Amino acid sequence: MKSNLLSNINNPADLRLLDETQLPQLAKELRDFIIDIVSVKEGHLGASLGVIELTIALHYVFNTPEDLLVWDVGHQAYGHKILTERKENFDTNRQLGGISGFPKRSESIYDTFGVGHSSTSISAALGMAIASNLKGEINKQHIAVIGDASIASGMAFEGLNHAGVTDANLLVILNDNAIGIDPSVGALKQYLTAVKEGKNPKKNNMIKSLNFDYSGPIDGHDLIGLIKELNRLKKIKGPKFLHIVTTKGKGLQQAEENQVKYHAPGKFDASTGEIHLKSEENQPPKYQDVFGLTILDLAKKNPKIIGITPAMPSGSSLKFMMDEIPERAFDVGIAEQHAVTLAAGMATQGMIVYCNIYSTFLQRAYDQVIHDVALQNLPVIFCLDRAGLVGEDGATHHGVFDIAYLRSIPNLIVYAPINEIALQNILYTAQLGLNHPIAIRYPRGKGVLPNWKVENFGQYESIAIGTANCLKKGTKTAVLSTGTIGNNVSAALNECSNADEIAHYDFPFIKPLDNTLLLEIFNTFNTIFTIEDGTINGGFGSAILEFAAANNFNTTVKIVGIPDTFIEHGTVLELQQLCKIDVKNLTKLFSNH
Repeated sequence: MKSNLLSNINNPADLRLLDETQLPQLAKELRDFIIDIVSVKEGHLGASLGVIELTIALHYVFNTPEDLLVWDVGHQAYGHKILTERKENFDTNRQLGGISGFPKRSESIYDTFGVGHSSTSISAALGMAIASNLKGEINKQHIAVIGDASIASGMAFEGLNHAGVTDANLLVILNDNAIGIDPSVGALKQYLTAVKEGKNPKKNNMIKSLNFDYSGPIDGHDLIGLIKELNRLKKIKGPKFLHIVTTKGKGLQQAEENQVKYHAPGKFDASTGEIHLKSEENQPPKYQDVFGLTILDLAKKNPKIIGITPAMPSGSSLKFMMDEIPERAFDVGIAEQHAVTLAAGMATQGMIVYCNIYSTFLQRAYDQVIHDVALQNLPVIFCLDRAGLVGEDGATHHGVFDIAYLRSIPNLIVYAPINEIALQNILYTAQLGLNHPIAIRYPRGKGVLPNWKVENFGQYESIAIGTANCLKKGTKTAVLSTGTIGNNVSAALNECSNADEIAHYDFPFIKPLDNTLLLEIFNTFNTIFTIEDGTINGGFGSAILEFAAANNFNTTVKIVGIPDTFIEHGTVLELQQLCKIDVKNLTKLFSNH
């Protein structure tokens, strides 16, 4: 019976004691270890399974952590974490108080750069390599592992462009599996496919033309071959590029065959790979599906409607439109800046463009929102999925800054629906014709109306821009909320003994504010609470305080929201409790007032 190799490995130093012939067994054990835990605890699966051999080879050949290893995005770093002193607590992955689902500098010296968004690895590793040269550490190795979807991003090309004119000791490893979260797209993907198939581009190599020592493509699951090639590259100075071909989900048949679903499959049977399906009966739809199915319905009726997403057709549910009206729905790859300016260009020609980007991903295109859209007052419709606290993905993915970074931009309307109906209605209203661009922010996950069905198309109502609503009357105190967090407020007020004293107002338009209603509120109540699922610095509550100051009100305004700190990972409920915007804490807050 074979011994369990993984049980005796706690760090790369232990790994390097093994004979090369033992490493394939270790790869199988490492895959099984990840599958067993992720099947129960959930997390990102396919990406890590695809780079098991590469992970082992890198830590076997290079002297980590002295040699610096940077993982792009970090979805694929589970094997890395297990081999770098986190095996014993890997079962806490993505849980409140547990280890992060992504590489994180404060967590381990082996995590040389914090990641969560794509395409940063080449620039970061190049920066490290140049710094090493300046310090005289000329033998230190610097390795960036980047996928074929991530390398198509503009930032990755910026890094390659700079690296090619340096003498930095940099190794870029392209993990080419033809998929990110969704299948890779674009001309670069076609080029890489041609290279893998041995066609003409291999002779006229674009990476070589950027002054990299190029090798590959080689089999990324051939452990011994990988080790041999990495040992060869370790002796070569200057920028190097290794092209490896892998299979996302390698080692679990279902994950190999359905790579999109098994990127992060939820709970599944570790032995069969079968996903444990949750009952969807009487469950409200996901907000992303409300968006995706509504825009498809609207696009069928309005030929000017266009859909754009940067590499998230499944995650945003634009895939519904891509499947039925592919000529008007575009996945532009991991290229948020391009997505925004592409939308702006289409808007100049009279198209009605819905640009669907996760809240934190739009941060990467901030200048384009200002310079290319708002400054020119082009009516692009930004649909910001994953707004607010998103849960286990943690600080890199919480969409808590969008209110603050968007409401300062002239011409831009900012809207946050309280539920699915409001989301449908603002999507409908936007395509009727707006004089300004608009950002519509909505959360990850399911809606709040259990008996409502997303298929109720054609029942849209237009929304008057800049209007708010009174959800509940009161006599002494007013609570002003924006977005879906308002449902927590309503639930909390149902639990308060003094609920008759508290009025509740829904302010879906964060910009422009309903100044008429605000004047009425400030003239009526002595105390006002603002509740939001965004940062309190510069957010919705700040906008209310600005209104009070501009109109010389001395009313007490108490802001409740995300504090001035980066919120870590955990369930949405746990993180709401941490920020005291959950129903229980809000009930206590209102009852004690």
